Amino acid sequence: MRHSKLLCLAVSALFLSACSVSRRAVVAEYPAIGNEYHYKGILEECFYECSVDGPCERRMLVYLPAEYYDTTACYPVFYLLHGARGNETSWISKGNLLHNVDSLTDYGLMEKGIIVLPNTNQHDDDRDYGKSRIKGAIESFFENNGMVEHAFVDDVVDKVDRTYRTIPTKEGRAIGGLSIGAMQSLHITANHPGMFDYVGLFSPMVHPVPRLSAHSSFYRQLKKKHKSQFAEAPRLYWVMIGKTDFFYPRMQAYHNYLRRNDYQHRYHTTPGGHQWYNWEAYCNMFMQELWK
Repeated sequence: MRHSKLLCLAVSALFLSACSVSRRAVVAEYPAIGNEYHYKGILEECFYECSVDGPCERRMLVYLPAEYYDTTACYPVFYLLHGARGNETSWISKGNLLHNVDSLTDYGLMEKGIIVLPNTNQHDDDRDYGKSRIKGAIESFFENNGMVEHAFVDDVVDKVDRTYRTIPTKEGRAIGGLSIGAMQSLHITANHPGMFDYVGLFSPMVHPVPRLSAHSSFYRQLKKKHKSQFAEAPRLYWVMIGKTDFFYPRMQAYHNYLRRNDYQHRYHTTPGGHQWYNWEAYCNMFMQELWK
């Protein structure tokens, strides 16, 4: 991390002069988010072009430290994915993310960084990709075909690294998500073992509902991909789930599989099930371990 920060500082002044002239749209009042908390950082919306399935545009929300535009510092990035019945606003409106990030940072429990909330719903019937609708659970479960996941690094990560002053290395990146978003995080990191040093899986599925598509190979041969991923293991690979969650038996099996293969990871179980109060708690625990 130290080497990456030095490299970033060497070019940050030039980058700042180039990007500060044209800031992204600041989300001052956002009805879709729907809470009254007056957050301390800078919440922006950023649009990126999709690299698959023809021309389209999608939105992500980006939460920056309050002093971002007053410094030349570079920051690590945490990509936080939603689940079924969600979109890029869900972690804010249902998971109290902004309040939690501000509180953890104020108390010195979390290192400052950039939080990215992308729209990771599949493209199938969403031709207006920009400000995404919230899909139903069944629709989400049966649509995962690998398209959005396949393009995640080229679309989302590359856009963030080109737009903001990031630490663009494995040690400067974290990814996590809930339910389907956790499954996506699991497979994105397995397919890109050199990209993310921190992986948080909150009540994850392991595999999607089988579906043939041009990108369905993204979800195949997980065990083979894990061998490559854990050859240089992430600094933190953390699986968390409630004991009454309907995915709990599969997560017990997944934990045992990781342990049998000596794949370095943490496994944390709690009371409760597939619910927001668990995901919020898991995310808060995970964020306190980032960049340390």
